[in-house]
Amino acid sequence: MRITTRFAIMLAVAGTFTGSAALTQDSASGKKPKRVPLFESTQPLEITLTVNLKQIQRDKGDSVPWRAATLATIGADGNPVTLPIKVRTRGIWRLKKCEFPPIRLNFAKAAVKGTAFQGLDKPKLVTFCRDAGLHEQYIVQEFQLYRIYQLITPLSHHVRLLRLSYVDSASGKLVAKRFAFLLEEPEAMAERLDGIIVKEKGARAEDLDDAAVALFGMFEFMIGNTDFSISALHNAELLSRPVGPVVPVAYDFDFSGAVNTTYATPEPKLQLENVRTRRYRAYCVDASHVGAAVAQFNAKRMEIFALYEDQIGKLINPRLKDSALEYFNDFYRIINDRGSLRSQVIESCLPRDKSDAPSR
Repeated sequence: MRITTRFAIMLAVAGTFTGSAALTQDSASGKKPKRVPLFESTQPLEITLTVNLKQIQRDKGDSVPWRAATLATIGADGNPVTLPIKVRTRGIWRLKKCEFPPIRLNFAKAAVKGTAFQGLDKPKLVTFCRDAGLHEQYIVQEFQLYRIYQLITPLSHHVRLLRLSYVDSASGKLVAKRFAFLLEEPEAMAERLDGIIVKEKGARAEDLDDAAVALFGMFEFMIGNTDFSISALHNAELLSRPVGPVVPVAYDFDFSGAVNTTYATPEPKLQLENVRTRRYRAYCVDASHVGAAVAQFNAKRMEIFALYEDQIGKLINPRLKDSALEYFNDFYRIINDRGSLRSQVIESCLPRDKSDAPSR
């Protein structure tokens, strides 16, 4: 793996990385990544989460406890499966504002053996903010963006759509039933891709794979997302593999223009009118990498649009679907016009000596 001397020293001092030998030794061992059956299917999975809802709604802050819960579903053999789990609230904005806070699930290894959840540890559950149709649409739209990202690059998270029933354990009542999704854990993604997650902040442009930066930036530009920072590891992860520089991986897209939630705002320091206003803000790279990214997005255009005609795509309200596709068509008009590509991407990129740290 090729890591800049500056970044390698910084990681070693922080104790988060011990050099390429550790990674290459694991890679050479032939150890296969653990199987996670949940992400092997694209069918929405029905689950019921029973938890004291009022209790977790009060859990706000950085050091909230794990709460007891149960997760129920139907197994592959048609028999019911009920698992004792723990849950904990997470996040920043949605934790403060949402009726249904984002949570992290905690599975016991022994309990999930032989179930669809085998191999999961503490994945994020991305839920609707409120028990309303529009907020459920936001979930499915964000889920679609993860699917698009997977088409663009295999160096991305797996996701699984859920039909989530919330049952309040205090009353025994069904509180809400909406779509949600589970996000593959960073460490599991890295293991699947024969790498490790670098958790140290402070990466600069020279530490990163330029081709991957171009794909990352072009994807964020396509979906109209400015709510990220590679250096601050804000909605971005760093994947280090046996060969090549560190790769940025994007996640968390609910503040994007493609989803266009009512609560989303653009990165303040950019002074954009709204989240539908695009701004390319990845690091500058050689024009050849930008050209390769454009070619990749063009090659995947039909597959991307086809996602909105399949079983999951048809869950999206036709008006919202048309709005998203027109937004993507506008992206393709930009990248396939030489003048627009130069002014809105190549000349708009972040200088390599600057920081992309967020202002919020």
